[in-house]
Amino acid sequence: MIASPQNLNSEQSGKAGMIKRWIPLLLIAGVAIFGLFQGWHEHLSFSSLIRHRAELEAFVSNNLFVALLSYAVIYVVAVALSLPGALFLTLAGGFMFGWALGGVVTIFSATLGAMIIFLVAKSAMGEALRNKAGPFVNKLAAGFQENAFSYLLFLRLVPVFPFWLVNLAPAMFGMSLRPYMIGTFIGIIPGTFAFILAGSGLEDVIAKQETSNSGCLQGGTCDFDVSLIFTPQLIAAMVALSLVALIPVLVKKVRSVRG
Repeated sequence: MIASPQNLNSEQSGKAGMIKRWIPLLLIAGVAIFGLFQGWHEHLSFSSLIRHRAELEAFVSNNLFVALLSYAVIYVVAVALSLPGALFLTLAGGFMFGWALGGVVTIFSATLGAMIIFLVAKSAMGEALRNKAGPFVNKLAAGFQENAFSYLLFLRLVPVFPFWLVNLAPAMFGMSLRPYMIGTFIGIIPGTFAFILAGSGLEDVIAKQETSNSGCLQGGTCDFDVSLIFTPQLIAAMVALSLVALIPVLVKKVRSVRG
């Protein structure tokens, strides 16, 4: 049976539309891979921050607006490209701008970067992956859509799931933009301020290391142990917050069983 010209045109237009949807994601992936090979992420290190902290402090003091804008742009790009270094940037934000200003700028920047990769991933991969994923994932997607905000808030609050993964999963499951943005904005607040506060005290940590290990600043051996941030109290508090986010889901389940 010979396909009609109309069917051929519709098939070709469908393929063209699919290619167009994948182009933004492929571009982002290409830039991210290029950046990794170029070693861009290596500049996002604590040793680099410590070495250049005097220059950074002087620049921020003399050019606060430019410094904030530059920091925000770098943060948005890092999140949108899913580059490693968001944790370092958050700590650096606290170090350079203090906990209040640094926290606010970081939260808005992270939310904007997450929105960009979410929109790109949703247009490129969401429908295609759901169609090929099978009944189990489709069922999971239906549950995620039904309780999207609570599920996303849980994923954002638990400091276990990679930030980039939580950006992509809602896109795959067809979550709408508005609850995604609100859930992301609210969900990253506790963790962001925890790291921002740690970053704002980085100068004291460096001073203590210089006292106990004289010459570490000049030798570039002073460092910051990130594991010190994850105290049992902080982890317990964030887990408790994440469980609170699931209360609406549990209430809905109980009501459906009783009904």
